[in-house]
Amino acid sequence: MGFWSPKYGFESCPPSQSLEVIETVSVRAIVLAAGKGTRMRSTAPKVLNEVAGRPIISWVVDAVRTAGVADLTVVVGHGAEAVSEVLPAGARSVVQEKQRGTGHAAQVATAAMGDLTGDVVLIVPGDSPLFRSETFAALLSAHAANDAACTVLTTRMPDPAGYGRVVREDGEVARIVEERDADAAARAIDEVAVSTYAFDGEALVAALGRLTAENDQGEFYLTDAVGLVGGLGMVAGFEIADHAEALGVNSHDQLATVEAAMRARINRGWMTAGVRMVDPDRVYVDASVTLEAGATIYPGVHLSGASRVAAGAVVGPDTFVIDSTIGRSARVWYSVVRGSEVGEYAEVGPYASLRPGTVLGAGTKAGTFVEVKASTIGRGSKVPHLSYIGDATIGEDSNIGAGTITCNYDGFRKHHTTIGSRVFIGSDTMLVAPVEIGDDAITGAGSVITRDVSPGALAVERSPQQEIPGYAERRARKADSEGE
Repeated sequence: MGFWSPKYGFESCPPSQSLEVIETVSVRAIVLAAGKGTRMRSTAPKVLNEVAGRPIISWVVDAVRTAGVADLTVVVGHGAEAVSEVLPAGARSVVQEKQRGTGHAAQVATAAMGDLTGDVVLIVPGDSPLFRSETFAALLSAHAANDAACTVLTTRMPDPAGYGRVVREDGEVARIVEERDADAAARAIDEVAVSTYAFDGEALVAALGRLTAENDQGEFYLTDAVGLVGGLGMVAGFEIADHAEALGVNSHDQLATVEAAMRARINRGWMTAGVRMVDPDRVYVDASVTLEAGATIYPGVHLSGASRVAAGAVVGPDTFVIDSTIGRSARVWYSVVRGSEVGEYAEVGPYASLRPGTVLGAGTKAGTFVEVKASTIGRGSKVPHLSYIGDATIGEDSNIGAGTITCNYDGFRKHHTTIGSRVFIGSDTMLVAPVEIGDDAITGAGSVITRDVSPGALAVERSPQQEIPGYAERRARKADSEGE
């Protein structure tokens, strides 16, 4: 069995009956991922849409493998090459050239898998990312315990519309009826099949060979194989209590529902691990993100990619962090941080933008309406407000006045600006790169600095101030005369 860990994703649990079953019986898996997802009106294959920063298919494959199933065949169709590229090493992909139903997809898979004698075959949908590894392992365990030819994973839906209904006779599964082929009595059944099965390999191959397309869609249904297997051995049902786990994705509406459920699952995991979330319903954390106990996340925060937030850090509200590290006890709020490193006790925002390549040292500040790009700001240095720092290196304990700009682009190439330690850059200074400001130097407010400044020097570049007495009165008389 397995579980989802907020830090490591899916992990293995201690040995259990389910794992013992997998270790003693050859279990092979088929993932059905050939669908186009027509209702999504997307150019990308349905299973490549992301949930919590990962493709749908990746969630499913990881859950199957964490359940202990190593032999994995994925049936691909629409966007076959793109889907195959995201599969892990060792996973086999086979192409269903024409999508003729789930039964046909299973036929394509089994033909590629070879002899299935003595094997158990787990079949799962590639568009249901909420399935847990524990569920797959428990299904396999129940299948072995029942000595069944087929065990169908079922659940009860408050609204079963769209799902195949499970028809039981004397408590046993007799058949599955697709909704479009169901009569009123079948449609009233709330127990549904969720495209997940454990089959005896020989029974599966035999049933698939007898499938017909005599139905409303003219397709080969995998659900029909369940009824056919009934003639070869017992068909059992394994019901799960949480119907939400089986939700599939066929539309953007369903994608949003599934993503909300996954987000809630991830956030609960992090809060259990010691992360404070002020309003978890408004926190969006990708599966690839790492949070440390003691971090605080405010509403409106999006954490994605390979981002990390250290203990004591406070992020948000309304902050977007991508592939970035937020150091211990740092504060980032109302800001966008991309490909950057924020040091311990640093402060970012409000309304700051850190672009890729930014490194803020310990105790630094990138304040209100500050943009920093591909720059390193040393320990204790401050860029408090209304400034752009690009392609620059700033030493320690320097202060960059409001309105300062590193003019790094000459229209053809980018150039570097170097600012030493304990430097005071006056407000509204233009630093025209390449240029170097020495340690302890000062620039006068409003200066345009085009040459290097020596350590400890004051650099001022201004035109002399001029004053014209009586100008306002003369200007008013001129306006009056022009209006006559």
